[in-house]
Amino acid sequence: MIIALISGIVLGMIFFGGLWFTVKKTMGTRYPAMWILLSSLTRTVIVLTGFYFVAQGNWQKLVIAVSGFIIARFLVMRITGRLDQKQTVSAKTSQL
Repeated sequence: MIIALISGIVLGMIFFGGLWFTVKKTMGTRYPAMWILLSSLTRTVIVLTGFYFVAQGNWQKLVIAVSGFIIARFLVMRITGRLDQKQTVSAKTSQL
């Protein structure tokens, strides 16, 4: 069961970290819709495939993996929030 939780956390980090990366990348690209579409499809396929293999037909493992996925959401929000804050501070400092 601990493997299911860790796998869910890893899948969540991939999904939400990829979402953060996509949002950052689309701000300076010529084709933002393409980036968003491809990123969404790729992240979804990875996560659904991961859940399929982690669950192995056992709904309890699936619930634990989804719980790890949700935990990862909060972890990624905290990590990326700090990264964004550091980038904002360094950008303001370089403008002075």
